Amino acid sequence: MVEQDDRLSRVFGALADPTRRDMVARLAAGDATVSELAAPYDVSLQAVSKHLKVLEEAGLVRRSRDAQRRPVHLDAEVFDLMTKWIERYQQQAEERYQRLDQVLARMQGKDSDITQSTSEQQRGAAG
Repeated sequence: MVEQDDRLSRVFGALADPTRRDMVARLAAGDATVSELAAPYDVSLQAVSKHLKVLEEAGLVRRSRDAQRRPVHLDAEVFDLMTKWIERYQQQAEERYQRLDQVLARMQGKDSDITQSTSEQQRGAAG
């Protein structure tokens, strides 16, 4: 569990940077070279390589050789880890909201009972 938490920390840490999140989003559409990834940014290839290194260490991307190209691939396996972590807490939050809905429904039921008996008492006094 600790190893998994460490991995999650690296993943979320890597995704904390907006440039790296953008790179991941672009790689979701398809593989790209470092030059292709660097194109929209006003930074050096070295800076893009550093971002990619962080993403690679987090397990989000991997590099390969394809003839003369060195494409960067998005590694979707790590998203399964993130999804499981998020779903666990999402389920807990949903259960809390359901309990809150039940409490509110009971409170509203009591309020409507009080409102109904007040209305009945007022009609009885008027009649």
